[in-house]
Amino acid sequence: MKRGISMDKRKKGIDKYNEIFGDHLNTFTETDPDLMLILKDFIFGEVFFIGNIDDRLRELITIAVLTTNSTLPQLKAHIGAALNIEVTPIEIKEAIYQCTPFIGFPKVLNAVAISNEVFSDRGIKLPLQSQKQIEDNERFKKGVEIQFPIYGDAIKKNLEKLPEDQRECIPRFLTELCFGDFYTRSGIEIKVRELLILCVLCTLGGCETQIKSHVVGNLKVGNSRETIISAITHCLPYVGFPRMLNAINIIKDIKIQ
Repeated sequence: MKRGISMDKRKKGIDKYNEIFGDHLNTFTETDPDLMLILKDFIFGEVFFIGNIDDRLRELITIAVLTTNSTLPQLKAHIGAALNIEVTPIEIKEAIYQCTPFIGFPKVLNAVAISNEVFSDRGIKLPLQSQKQIEDNERFKKGVEIQFPIYGDAIKKNLEKLPEDQRECIPRFLTELCFGDFYTRSGIEIKVRELLILCVLCTLGGCETQIKSHVVGNLKVGNSRETIISAITHCLPYVGFPRMLNAINIIKDIKIQ
């Protein structure tokens, strides 16, 4: 028996696409209708209905993945889509900011510029309310307070083979920047931050060690294995099968020690 796209699935895809994007004009619908039909059937008729995560979280994941890939035209469309389904501007900005320790400042600044453009078009006043919760002299202390309960000595052990003159500064940079500067911020809860980070690592590829650590981190902050796998599955249309499957194969065998 041949499998195909049922009319019900196609209708679900079109309805979901219209729900999220509204009257957004996509020129590819006119120039490349076959590809857009495949896209809508697959992403919005199938992937969006797999797993236990809601549409708001799906859009935050998509924003983090597109920021990582620096696919800015699609990022612009999805920031607008996120606003359409009541993801807040602060949640969007925090999802983009959280990518910084993993992809660097330049790509994040490019994504921030796109978000600012969308917000300005929507009449959203900038800058948004600050989500900073700590003083500058607390970065290391507060970073450790978050890092150690989740990761213990795992990160320290992963950095043990650094050159001797970097064994102090690099772990300190990681604690201060990743955990002190970003994990301490409000706007999105730590469970969402951990899930977004895992999706960023899946998108980057070649991050097997970090994926293992962050799967444990996700489980420790309360994300279920079903939620983790749902999030990674949602990345599939944006990162492709190899990276998604590599991440899934790491996730399935990991348990909290």
